[in-house]
Amino acid sequence: MKNSLLNYIISFVAVLISVSLGILTGIDEVRNGIILSFIIHWLLFIPAYVFKTEKFYDLTGTISYISIVLFVLLSSTDGIINLGNMIVSSLIIIWTLRLGMFLFTRIKKAGEDKRFREIKKSFSWFFMAFTISGMWVSICTICALTGISNGIELTGVTYIGVIIFIIGFALEIISDNQKTNFRKIEYNKDKFITTGLWKYSRHPNYLGEIVLWTGVAIISYSSLEVYQMFTLVSPIFTYLLLVNVSGINLLEKSGEKKWGHLDSYKSYKENTPRLIGFL
Repeated sequence: MKNSLLNYIISFVAVLISVSLGILTGIDEVRNGIILSFIIHWLLFIPAYVFKTEKFYDLTGTISYISIVLFVLLSSTDGIINLGNMIVSSLIIIWTLRLGMFLFTRIKKAGEDKRFREIKKSFSWFFMAFTISGMWVSICTICALTGISNGIELTGVTYIGVIIFIIGFALEIISDNQKTNFRKIEYNKDKFITTGLWKYSRHPNYLGEIVLWTGVAIISYSSLEVYQMFTLVSPIFTYLLLVNVSGINLLEKSGEKKWGHLDSYKSYKENTPRLIGFL
């Protein structure tokens, strides 16, 4: 009972923070887009819980990203095509389609996502997972949604942001492909990857995601009003969530259980940063 109550409290706080940030932008479309993100997650949570499946959890995030970006884009056009808005919207949609299909294909092949083995048995826990995903989508995109609503200006800073996004996107795609190809080799079963980008970072795919959202924040920067600068928290939120909650933290624990007794793994962890440099 206590755990269930805590899960609902966390869910409530996640919604409260996200919607409050949307309200603070002073833009109705952004606030409504964030609310839409949670509605989509909760609607798709229903069949997910009924069938006790996590297989379309990541697709829910994908649908939510695309829906709220298009919602704000179409709500802000007033019949005028803004090239900057089209660029940032296209970048986010291309990224989320690629990642969503990649994760869906991976979990379909694996049969399950082990992280959800116990979570999906509990209504409150599973509901919290979907709600946190809604928060992730909302806060990751809030600077872009605000920028789109104001109208993205094409400046030198904007193009720098696009380049940074492309670098991050490339890092994510290349590292995902390298790990996928590594796992296809039977000999590498139950081994950890230390080649390619993984030689320089233990989680280059997550590094790529943090970099690309930094690019989105930079693209959005020139169109933000002074009081809207708080929306640039997006890449910081992405970093904190990936490192401390849903990504690296869980993978490091899993890796320690599998290979923590191996000197080669200890050496890899000692000599290879989790992300890169001070990160």
